[in-house]
Amino acid sequence: MKTPIFKGSCTAIITPFDERGIDYDRLKKNLDFQYENGTSAVVVCGTTGENATLTNDEHQELVRTAILYNAGRMKLIAGVGSNNTLTALRRAEEAKAAGADAILMVTPYYNKSTQKGLIEHFTYVADRVEIPMILYNVPSRTGIGLKAETCKTLSGHPNIVGIKEASGDIALGAKIHSLCGEELWIWSGNDDCTVPLMSLGALGVISVASNIVPGAVAKLCALCLSGAFEEATALYDKYAALISALFIETNPIPVKAAMQLMGMDSGLLRLPLVEISPENKAKLTAVMRDAGLHV
Repeated sequence: MKTPIFKGSCTAIITPFDERGIDYDRLKKNLDFQYENGTSAVVVCGTTGENATLTNDEHQELVRTAILYNAGRMKLIAGVGSNNTLTALRRAEEAKAAGADAILMVTPYYNKSTQKGLIEHFTYVADRVEIPMILYNVPSRTGIGLKAETCKTLSGHPNIVGIKEASGDIALGAKIHSLCGEELWIWSGNDDCTVPLMSLGALGVISVASNIVPGAVAKLCALCLSGAFEEATALYDKYAALISALFIETNPIPVKAAMQLMGMDSGLLRLPLVEISPENKAKLTAVMRDAGLHV
């Protein structure tokens, strides 16, 4: 049995940009906000962190700064995914050197690898860097998904410990759990799949919504981990419309807008992402008020 990196809520944290680059003061405030509200772990340089727009130097410095400031309060996971295997390897090496607790590695986008290629891509990095790896399955973003049988093969590697399952396919999550058991821990990669996946054995969620409601997401996970699924479902229902609205446009456009509406400076978006449309901002504002948030 492999040791889980974390249990509960993990925030896929935004990257606050300004005109000069990354606003590290704002990043530190966001890390404090997460810790103070019960978040178990944080992913930096993930999809929500606009990883695809980071330069190599920015990626390395962001990971290093977050780890140093976090100082072990929460588990710190570095997104290292790339469609270039050697780039992913270099970022994994840098994350390990900086002291990351684990790496999150997405399926390579654009290349359209076969399942055999995916096995070799992840294994190439796992063979060369002694750090726990969480696979990241999000075919809606990358155009290619991990099959359950592929996960079974990868679960045999001692450094590959889990998967962020963000396909939205609950049956796939169930099959991965059935095939891999405790050799590949599962975390929901979608807020709206947290309760069903945790009922099937997932250990928590890598969440977008917890950028704005970290306490609620942490409580939701705690309820599921204790087996209180009826209460967890009721709590989820309170925030279901909000969770949906956070994807009214491409993530992280809406969540950065939501943070601004709450008085939290989330910084700029980087092209090719642009600010939320006025009509969608109005819809998001209304949903946030209905959820009891002060906007």
